[in-house]
Amino acid sequence: MNKKSITTGIVAAGLALAFAGPISAEGIKSGYTYATKDTQILQDDDMQNPGMLWVDTGSEIWEKVEGEAGKSCASCHDDAEITMKGVSSTYPKYKDKLGKLQSVVQRINQCRTENMKAKAWKWESNEMLAMGTYVAYQSRGVPVTVAVDGPAQPFFEKGKKFFNERRGQLDMSCKNCHEEHSGAMIRANKLSEGQINGFPTYRMKWGKVGSAHRRFRGCNKNVRATPFDYGSDEYVNLELYVAWRGRGLKGETPAVRN
Repeated sequence: MNKKSITTGIVAAGLALAFAGPISAEGIKSGYTYATKDTQILQDDDMQNPGMLWVDTGSEIWEKVEGEAGKSCASCHDDAEITMKGVSSTYPKYKDKLGKLQSVVQRINQCRTENMKAKAWKWESNEMLAMGTYVAYQSRGVPVTVAVDGPAQPFFEKGKKFFNERRGQLDMSCKNCHEEHSGAMIRANKLSEGQINGFPTYRMKWGKVGSAHRRFRGCNKNVRATPFDYGSDEYVNLELYVAWRGRGLKGETPAVRN
């Protein structure tokens, strides 16, 4: 047996022990519920919450004029506290012009390239993370209310299929961890329901905020599956389905997680 096979076997055995029995949860629970008390305190206090640094940076970028059109985000959208309130809670959403779903990140870049005539930002760039966090912050406390009917339905179904489909060397699905074993320990971490109402989220492991797609990629790598690209149709569809799973949960951005 080669070294890779041995390592995979050890990881699989460890997962099997952690998954000795499913723990069911009543109702829908945010990842905040599964966080340690210290982490909850950190999230609750805006003076300590490290994710607020990205909110502050985003507020500065909101007013910054960029691109050939000589515009800023504020030029069209005025006061973000008013115009962006509740917006991120409805994304991803179907766009006729695209013929598919669009995430908040993609909507921000559309505004930049079409309205500001500025360059698009990379998905996990500091600028995009700051703006995405700032926009989502305006929906803190607003329940998630994504639309999954009408033209969005086929993409919702694709996201649902992705969530339930086994993949990777460990032959595991999102459902295996986040529905069948939420609350169980996997190594030193407690498995949550995989809700994304706090994204972009400050994760201590990352030392910065990150998008839901970064978390999707990390989960795929954990089960030894090849991750999809940031902003891929697969991940945007999955984002819609996962958001729907957390329907009614209030926005927490910037949430804090281990």
